[in-house]
Amino acid sequence: MSGNDTVLVVDDEAGIRKTLSGVLEDEGYRVLTAASGPEALTRIATETIHLLLLDIWMEEMDGLAVLEEVQQRHPETPVIMMSGHGTIDTAVAAIKKGAYDYLEKPLSLERVTLTVDHALSESRLRQENRSLKARIDHRLQMVGTSAPMQKLRAQIGQLAANCPRVLISGENGSGKELVARGLHTSSARAQMPFVEINCAALPEHLIESELFGYEKGAFSGAEKAKPGLFEQAHRGTLFLDEVGDMALATQARVLRALQEGRFHRLGGTRPREVDVWVIAATNRDLTAEVAAGNFREDLYYRLCVVPIQVPALRQRTDDIPLLIDYFVDNAVQVQGLPLRRFSPEAVARLSAAPWPGNVRELKNMVERLMILSPEPEIGLADLPLELSGPAADAGEQGEQSPFSYDGLSLRAARERFETDHIQRILNACGGNISRAADQLGVERSNLSKKIRQLGIEPGNHQG
Repeated sequence: MSGNDTVLVVDDEAGIRKTLSGVLEDEGYRVLTAASGPEALTRIATETIHLLLLDIWMEEMDGLAVLEEVQQRHPETPVIMMSGHGTIDTAVAAIKKGAYDYLEKPLSLERVTLTVDHALSESRLRQENRSLKARIDHRLQMVGTSAPMQKLRAQIGQLAANCPRVLISGENGSGKELVARGLHTSSARAQMPFVEINCAALPEHLIESELFGYEKGAFSGAEKAKPGLFEQAHRGTLFLDEVGDMALATQARVLRALQEGRFHRLGGTRPREVDVWVIAATNRDLTAEVAAGNFREDLYYRLCVVPIQVPALRQRTDDIPLLIDYFVDNAVQVQGLPLRRFSPEAVARLSAAPWPGNVRELKNMVERLMILSPEPEIGLADLPLELSGPAADAGEQGEQSPFSYDGLSLRAARERFETDHIQRILNACGGNISRAADQLGVERSNLSKKIRQLGIEPGNHQG
């Protein structure tokens, strides 16, 4: 029930329109009425309608014809049909055409209000789910138009049609989970569960119970039976992230489940058959782990029917400007951060950085700068020292710092480092002492005192 919801009552009997209007207005709804089908369609075209109460038997245009028009133009709007000459066939026809429910006359006013409440609650829930799904889908997009990303997308399209076992390799933060989800959502299993487990995040004694489940009494604390992730992913996809960190004993059980297509819960005697597409991912060199005896060779070949290598961010730097825009928009839409745009100079500097943490590191950096920057545009001076100062330029050219500490006492070396460091921060901040103090994590007055003590040239420094 909400005063913001508008209900349109469509019936050729004035008495019914008046009665329903009074009851629904008492419940807090805004109520509009229409005496015919064409009038109802005009109302819908000019007003925001959240629900229709629609009579079936009307002259000029019956309710089923109106329902078809509403379904075409506003499929998200719930429609409750009403009729005093109802039959089972009529009710079935209305539901098949998309009606939420069917009420027989004479109407039970209590049932009317209850059905309207339920229909609007479900409609709001569907809208929230669509909005949430859109936000999730936005977060899980694979962004980039570089040659490595085009090749990766082509691989996903080819593999998703056949669902072979896939082993995704790549550095931490490069986007292996996005590839796994891309495979799932592009496959015929897209409407079935996508279940994931990080094999590095769980201790050895817990991972088997998570994967295979357990029966009541299987171990201390198992007060009731619990299905494992293999069962939860039935007919869908099971994503084994960081599979290279899985213990050898667990590897043996996973291998057996893949070979036989069935397994036993811990403490169970009944075999359970599952149909699961298994996708694995790792940041390790599994061939080296096999050679070292840390990973089973037979499991490796079971998992790695088709290998996919996710490119590191430094291998697709052309995508960095697109990623920056994507992360900015995502932070605004999902986290509610104020809009901040990056200057062309800042984008160029970020595009030249090595990003050992890959896309995840870039994302964190963008969000951090959006939170900390007081200005609508993020420029070079807002970037951290390693990206904004002269040292960054020297690093891009492969040069070393011009300062040498050879032959200096500890005190002299410390003073030289402080001088060098403060001077570079000041340069990066455009001479703004307050901003430099923030980056250095000191009070402005203390920084001013240190500048005088070290004899740093004040130059154009501002406050």
